[in-house]
Amino acid sequence: MLNQEQLDRYQQDGFIVIPDFKTPAQIAALRQRAAEIVDAFDPAQSRSIFTTREQDKHIDHYFLDSATRMHCFFEEEAFGEDGQLRQAKALSINKIGHAMHDLDPVFSAFSRGPELAAVARQLGLQQPEIWQSMYIFKQPGIGGEVRWHQDATYFDTDPVTVTTFWFALEDASLENGCLWAEPGGHRTPLRERFVREGDHVRTEKLSDLPWPDDSTAVPLEVRAGSLVCFHGLLPHYSAPNRSPVSRHAYTLHVTDGASRYSPANWIQRGAEFPVRGFE
Repeated sequence: MLNQEQLDRYQQDGFIVIPDFKTPAQIAALRQRAAEIVDAFDPAQSRSIFTTREQDKHIDHYFLDSATRMHCFFEEEAFGEDGQLRQAKALSINKIGHAMHDLDPVFSAFSRGPELAAVARQLGLQQPEIWQSMYIFKQPGIGGEVRWHQDATYFDTDPVTVTTFWFALEDASLENGCLWAEPGGHRTPLRERFVREGDHVRTEKLSDLPWPDDSTAVPLEVRAGSLVCFHGLLPHYSAPNRSPVSRHAYTLHVTDGASRYSPANWIQRGAEFPVRGFE
């Protein structure tokens, strides 16, 4: 799937963009299924929001239970001062997470296959294990910022093997909140670790190294159908979406089964719900 130039680029920058990896038909099927899940979601079940700011204060049982379920989370700005949604439910959901790839046939089909298995192998994942899936809406007008972070913060392994597979389901641009990344930033140390202890979580600071800024980071503007793969130590973020256009994306977080997966990671799987790969 990848040529040597692309592999060299991944080693150098810590990320790679593969255009036209998914077809319009595959994207349409996933978007339709996501819309059905949101349509069936009753906000009375939970008003849990998703934010990357002060996560220790915002994580609840609904979030923790989503490790092995399919839960909907609202945008930070979804509710007005009166406690009511500012706009339609379908335009208020931040994301669906975090086990659709194992629980839903449409999501499973999108998340697996020989092409993805081949890319994973070429990127060094000999025993790929998919721990998490997220359907991200980045809603028009209220799509929330995702602060600078490294995905290894949430999927700690020894050695670091977590690799992100990020699928653009719509064109991602500067206007609607595309990803930003620091080329070569995957050679910097892990700055934080997200630790779960029973029903409690905390963020453990590991390094005082500052996060990148616009002088070193680059925007990843990509077309729908593109696959962006990046290293677990790569610093990345996305700005709020204040445009009238959404920026749907789908993400998988994958580790190598040959590495040691930390028992303190927030997602754990047992024999009753085993972690699986791309096959």
